[in-house]
Amino acid sequence: MPPFHELKAEPSWRLIEFISDLHLSELQPRSVAAWADYLRGSRADAIYILGDLFEVWIGDDARQPGRFEQAAADVLAQAAQRRAISFMAGNRDFLLSDEMLRACGMSALPDPTVLCAFDRRVLLTHGDALCLSDTAYQAFRTQVRGDAWRADFLRHPLAERENLARQMRDASEANKRGKPVADWSDVDAGAAAAWLRAAGSQEMVHGHTHRPGSEALAPGFTRHVLSDWDCDVSPARAQVLRLTREGFARIDLVP
Repeated sequence: MPPFHELKAEPSWRLIEFISDLHLSELQPRSVAAWADYLRGSRADAIYILGDLFEVWIGDDARQPGRFEQAAADVLAQAAQRRAISFMAGNRDFLLSDEMLRACGMSALPDPTVLCAFDRRVLLTHGDALCLSDTAYQAFRTQVRGDAWRADFLRHPLAERENLARQMRDASEANKRGKPVADWSDVDAGAAAAWLRAAGSQEMVHGHTHRPGSEALAPGFTRHVLSDWDCDVSPARAQVLRLTREGFARIDLVP
């Protein structure tokens, strides 16, 4: 079981929001625009991004003038001047470094983290580490999160890394193609409940599975699953999970 980082909300905070799985890229201009508008207009005191903000992040050196990564970093830096923004790595953007986050005025959020806010202990995770039935993915996850794999990947020229990332993304999409979302790998309820017990929490917020909703994991334990975003399809999807002293609420940003 992983160690649990603990984070206390500022006493002055009244509104916290959670997003994940936006999978932003230059190929989805409407999604990027909706995300930028959201960051500019949000009233939240803090925003927690729980992974897969980007479709892929192939290294901080991709942040160059004229590239999508630079424009996205500028949006984040501007938003971080107005509120606290924290980022937890997902399975698509785990190469985004702490140095890059600091350059954008954001904080790194370890996975998992217990957020103490409004007299609650909420366990935050991207969710992929709990998808235990997908043994092939778990082996891949262990490999690519290792220092040796990272160092080897980042030694490749930028254009070569783009091709490698495209191949991995295409393989992932091919594996899901033709399967309904209900058949995609989901978090293991028993393991998630064990995490919650160990963290002294009754509520979990996670992304990754693209199955938005709130439900019981086990007696006394609830999970709130974040929505993925895609504003370049019809109907569009863009949802925020909001936490106040009154509890959780889901906010749809598109009609």
